[in-house]
Amino acid sequence: MGRRDWSYSVCWNLFLVISGSILQAFAFKGLATAHGFVPSGMFGLAALLQYVTGFSNAGIIYLILNIPMFIFGYLMISKRFLGYSFVSMIVTTLAFMVVNVDFGIENQLYAAVCFGVMVGAGAGIVLRSLGSNGGLDVIAVYLTQRYNIGVGKTYFAFNFVLFSFSFASLDNDLVIASLIAAFVCSVTIEYCLSMFNQRKVCFIISDRNQEIADKVMDHLKIGATFLQGSGAYKKSEKRMLMVVINNIQLKRLEELVFTTDDYALFIVENTFAVIGSTFSRRKIY
Repeated sequence: MGRRDWSYSVCWNLFLVISGSILQAFAFKGLATAHGFVPSGMFGLAALLQYVTGFSNAGIIYLILNIPMFIFGYLMISKRFLGYSFVSMIVTTLAFMVVNVDFGIENQLYAAVCFGVMVGAGAGIVLRSLGSNGGLDVIAVYLTQRYNIGVGKTYFAFNFVLFSFSFASLDNDLVIASLIAAFVCSVTIEYCLSMFNQRKVCFIISDRNQEIADKVMDHLKIGATFLQGSGAYKKSEKRMLMVVINNIQLKRLEELVFTTDDYALFIVENTFAVIGSTFSRRKIY
């Protein structure tokens, strides 16, 4: 089974969903509950309702709030997405009810940062699967697929409203600490989602492009593409070499180019997404 096929396997996706969900449950129980934080997202809404209504368990409220979200996911995304998201919701709820942990962090700011990192890492791990964390993730994934609205933007809009209501019900210092945790969480999620997919596209202009291309394919074991062009000043025909690589390969490619041609022009750009060929497979839920 190839690497890309493995990423679609049931075992791998269940591993991501379960491990990420358990990590989030530990953060919710050991930090959010202990310090009274309002978590972001749908679990944050459940926690806020727990604080306001006095209901004993935010996990049950979270479960109830997810019902309409899962109906929406079933109708608008896919059964497979719904299945993995349902597993995440059940694991998070059960782990939250069972886990009894105290991380011993007394400082509210330190706890907020740790909480944001743990929840962000857990949510990011789950979102790397073919499912989600349930709740707000269902809406966020749908908006991303349908309208290309980023997950972070959806979370920001929801959390802005959530924390606005929290100011009216909870201590201001507590809400600000929760806002810090939400910011750290969003940054961590984005890092988890991008850390293995970062690519650079390199454009190389040289009189020895064929030799460079041969070395790229021989030493780096990656493909290259020639693009036809011409110089604006001399009007001479030029072949530009385009290579897509990861961050680890970048310095090796740079060294290879300039040991072949000291006068080469080497241009590096960040990519938004590289999908297909030998790179990432298009994600279909």
